[in-house]
Amino acid sequence: MIENLSPSDVQNLKQDIINYSKKIGIDKIGFTSADPFGELKQRLIRHRDLGYESGFEEDDLEKRTTPKKILPEAESIIAIALAYPSKMDQPPESKKDSYRGVLCRASWGLDYHLVLRNKLERLEEYIRSKVPSVVIQSMVDTGELSDRAVAERAGIGWSGKNTSIITPEFGSWVYLGEMLTSIPFEPDQPITESCGTCTKCIDACPTQAIVQGGQLDSNRCIAFLTQVKDFVPEEYRDKIGNRLYGCDTCQTICPENRKKNFTHHPEMEPEPEVVKPLLKPILQMSKREFKEKFGSTSSAWRGKKPIQRNAVLALGHFKDKSAIPDLVELLFHDPRPVLRGTAAWALAKIGGEKAHKSLQEAKDKEKDQKAYQEIINALERCEKRIREENVLL
Repeated sequence: MIENLSPSDVQNLKQDIINYSKKIGIDKIGFTSADPFGELKQRLIRHRDLGYESGFEEDDLEKRTTPKKILPEAESIIAIALAYPSKMDQPPESKKDSYRGVLCRASWGLDYHLVLRNKLERLEEYIRSKVPSVVIQSMVDTGELSDRAVAERAGIGWSGKNTSIITPEFGSWVYLGEMLTSIPFEPDQPITESCGTCTKCIDACPTQAIVQGGQLDSNRCIAFLTQVKDFVPEEYRDKIGNRLYGCDTCQTICPENRKKNFTHHPEMEPEPEVVKPLLKPILQMSKREFKEKFGSTSSAWRGKKPIQRNAVLALGHFKDKSAIPDLVELLFHDPRPVLRGTAAWALAKIGGEKAHKSLQEAKDKEKDQKAYQEIINALERCEKRIREENVLL
């Protein structure tokens, strides 16, 4: 609690903060109390019991739902939202022998963590200039609290069936951040709109990861699968398609996002050759080359291995015969079992004598058990296809 601030002082300060937020390019701002998120806690317990967590979340459910566990002095939370682009001008063409992958829109432009932190830091400085004794803690995405739960309660938008916050102005094309403060701001009213009877996102999800409206099985979600460092379960490999990082399906299908595209933040604008890159050059990228190309985006946080593996999956998905030499090189010489094993899968998808012969040779050289099993599985698929083709001849 801040001493010597009357209710009218707090109200005036709130309006000053709203006005300042517009000056520094914050698209939406809302205020809510620092009360516990009781209903959310029960949902999270159920979510955990069902095994739907991704493993990227804060493990302590008390911290995720009780703001004072993070900042004991917290009296309120300020939520912010920044709108990002959903369309790219003149995207490069993906064509035979020169296929391309895609990064999700949330990873276009400069890493959004940096963009939002900058806005929150400027907002912090402004509040401290007004109330030097204030206690503040800001967070973006990787903090303990649920960005979506805070934004929903602060009136930024409603929680959509696709598990995104949907705003009336910008749809779900928004980044979220929040700030715990020791100032008791009057809470804003949550938005009462909802998705109604619409189930387009549930129906369109390639892996049926949206179990029901507003509940996601993270382990089936393509956005999550593109970020894991191990083998992608075989049942999902083709469904990933040419996605290198993230997935936008449940947002692009949403009627609330129709014809919404926001280009007023230049730092969020996509670089076409970065967000829709050629696949084959990715396979042999050094760490330095990877950092130069992707390092400024949010897609780089897991390192190059997942994106390289996803490029291999995409080449298999496209059945790109021109990629066979590159995949054979991975199969025999890459030091990472996940890349060798995934290359085997892709070679089997593409097929042909060269792929089959390479898999036979690799079988006798592979020492890693998981990669070996991938090679055996790939060989079986190759040989099954050969038998079927011989029958047809």
